[in-house]
Amino acid sequence: MDDQPGLSDQYRMSSPWPVFVALGLVLSELGVLFGIIPLSVGGLLLFAGSTAGILTESGYTSDLWRVMGGIGAVLVVLGAILTGTQLGLSAPSAIVSELIAAFGGQPNGIIIRGVSIVAAGVITIGVGAIAPFVQSDIETP
Repeated sequence: MDDQPGLSDQYRMSSPWPVFVALGLVLSELGVLFGIIPLSVGGLLLFAGSTAGILTESGYTSDLWRVMGGIGAVLVVLGAILTGTQLGLSAPSAIVSELIAAFGGQPNGIIIRGVSIVAAGVITIGVGAIAPFVQSDIETP
């Protein structure tokens, strides 16, 4: 008698990626809500990596690292737009002084959120650019 009737070896059981996508979103939102920048950035990194993993596993793309770089670029653009709406079109020195004031004194929550998104995007782009060179060519069964 079969232990699991109706299941065969040709079908995959399930993918772990959706759990990590959800966990990444939850962690990034908790980081934003409580103003914990490392938690927010870490959650966005988990989200970006898991999304790239889903797309690679399902066959929509064959290059995981290029997808991660693309997701990172989207995060940088969105974070820059979010930060730019609060800083306006000022001189670069005025923008830098406002960013320093935001992290030193009374922070503008939207600026901190935008900078967190930009930081996660920059790290994701970096991983997408460097990882193909350090990735092992040995395939695991």
